[in-house]
Amino acid sequence: MDHINIEIKARCQDPGRLRAILRSENADFKGTDHQIDTYFKVNMGRLKLREGDIENHLIFYEREDQNGPKQSNVTLYNTVKGSGIKEILARSLGVLFVVDKVREIYFIGNVKFHLDSVNRLGTFMEIEAIDIGGKTREELLGQCNSYMGLLGIKEDDLLSGSYSDMLMEGRA
Repeated sequence: MDHINIEIKARCQDPGRLRAILRSENADFKGTDHQIDTYFKVNMGRLKLREGDIENHLIFYEREDQNGPKQSNVTLYNTVKGSGIKEILARSLGVLFVVDKVREIYFIGNVKFHLDSVNRLGTFMEIEAIDIGGKTREELLGQCNSYMGLLGIKEDDLLSGSYSDMLMEGRA
């Protein structure tokens, strides 16, 4: 499945406050997922295998590393945990890095919210406005900006790269 996201990642100092805001907005809590993301060595973009109890996907995405809302072009393929695909990808491409996190997953319509506790990094918030139902890039950007305001995400909390980038660069 191919789609675009307009997304942000930000440091989260007070996850309890963000949970309360999401509850007040009637966000649909999907659960807490312990996820292992294995990033593979590729020539362009990022390729990762997500293994969790709720989400299991092979994900290829391309995006610019910049603070603030950014577009990700995503290809998502549903997998089965323990299917053996990790071994095939590791042997053929090589493993770049592994990220271990606990993720709380919420939805409001087409907008997905993550509260992440990442081993060796800390706590983060992600907002992903997902192209579902033919929304335009401008509509998705508007949603992302609106929720950033609602959740009180400040410019200096925003991050540009992925968790794997941060861990590889020693920002843990």
